[in-house]
Amino acid sequence: MKNHWLRVWLHHRDTILLTTALLCLLGAVLVPSISIKRNVHSYFLIADITQSMNSADMSINHRPVSRLEYTKRMMHEIVAQLPCHTRVSIGLFAGDAVAALYTPLHVCRHFSALHETIDHLDWRMAWTGNSQLRESLAITAKLLRQMPEATKAVFFTDGDEAPLLHAFNTRNLRDFQGGDGWFFVGIGTEKGTGIPKLTEDNQMIGYWSNESFAVQPNIAQVTASKSSGRDDSVALSDYDRFISKRDSTYLQKLAQEIGAQYINGDDTYDVLQTIQSHKSPRYEIVPFSIGWLLATLAGICLLGTSLHHETLRQLKQKFGIYRKQLKSKLFNRSEVVAHDNHFQ
Repeated sequence: MKNHWLRVWLHHRDTILLTTALLCLLGAVLVPSISIKRNVHSYFLIADITQSMNSADMSINHRPVSRLEYTKRMMHEIVAQLPCHTRVSIGLFAGDAVAALYTPLHVCRHFSALHETIDHLDWRMAWTGNSQLRESLAITAKLLRQMPEATKAVFFTDGDEAPLLHAFNTRNLRDFQGGDGWFFVGIGTEKGTGIPKLTEDNQMIGYWSNESFAVQPNIAQVTASKSSGRDDSVALSDYDRFISKRDSTYLQKLAQEIGAQYINGDDTYDVLQTIQSHKSPRYEIVPFSIGWLLATLAGICLLGTSLHHETLRQLKQKFGIYRKQLKSKLFNRSEVVAHDNHFQ
């Protein structure tokens, strides 16, 4: 029986291959698919737009840029590399609150809208001059609970709190819930630099001075709303400047308190890999197309019709010649090495 089918194959090989290729192509045209389960990630990318993010201690292509510009570049790269089915929302942080510009959108379907939103992020969109990251976490958790799907928060911030934290204005986060799946991405350098003071037209008029941040502990909460206004005094010397740094230690401690994770924002790839490695809380059933598989099989069948016994024999003969030449070269080389070692 085996010999019978072998003879049939050898006699009608081309007909069988062409028929199989035709059937595969017809199947591919029908766009067949199978159902598979895949994880769905949803991210809330939050940009710190407070004035310390205007500090220019970062670089892009060896060109000095502000922390906010660097954040925007990183957000662009992250969105561009996320899988198509990922959903993303863009948010702003200033004062003690976070605002979402929209609910999470499909990355590929709304690719242009997401990038345009990131392009237009600006420090002048801030509704207050303070920067109270710790206070904003409760509002962020409430905001995430109102989103239509489980979403992970990714804060891009330098961790610079203003007014400075002390015993009177440090919120206790012992009972905080909802930090799992959150990430703090530290933007800036450990060396730090001054915070530029800018006009409404984005023109630099100086630097924020140390006195601007010297808030007395017993009046910090009372003056929080008043201190958000613009002070036109200018720091005239390097000594007077308030030096803003990436507070990695504080961000790590804050992340540990709420069960989040801290990432240094020095490399986009590390940030992307870290946020994607976290397990997704939800999944969906989607169709997976197998048309490409049928088309590939049709191509193999068509290729098989051009390979006759004579062609295979010639290929085998050429491969044998090439193998003999390779062995000959290796053997001659080993003899030369042995000869040289003998006379050394």
